[in-house]
This record gives sequence, structure tokens and C-alpha cells, in this order.
Amino acid sequence: MKAFVQLMASSFGRVLRIVAGVALIAGGLLGVSGTGGLVMIVVGLVPLLAGLLDFCVFAPLFGQPFSGERIRAAK
Repeated sequence: MKAFVQLMASSFGRVLRIVAGVALIAGGLLGVSGTGGLVMIVVGLVPLLAGLLDFCVFAPLFGQPFSGERIRAAK
């Protein structure tokens, strides 16, 4: 799982999280109505902010630092 955390902390992983967040938010705004759309927007904010602010939500679950910069430095 350390490889997964390293991937998510990389530039590619950050872009992937940002794109996934934007896609979820767009789906919530444009495609799904009601409570489901609101949930998609809120859930989409997590990967979007994680990618923009350079942190990895899952890293502490695998004994890695929360900060993407510290994950990359520990390589």
C-alpha cells in the first residue's frame, strides 16, 4: 500500500484527485438532482481539496505522513 500512497502524493496523483473531485462536483451540479447531487458535491470536495492542498487522506491509515510533500521526501 506504500506504493499507492506514493502514487497519490506524486504530481500525477494530485492531478488525478483534482480531476476526480471536479468530475464528482460537476456530476452533482449537472446530472444528479436532490440529495444525491448534494452528496456528490460534498464528496467531490474531498479529493479536489486534497489535490489542491497537497495532502493524502489515506496516508495515515498506512503509517505515512498526511502531507504530500513529506511523503515524497520520505521516498
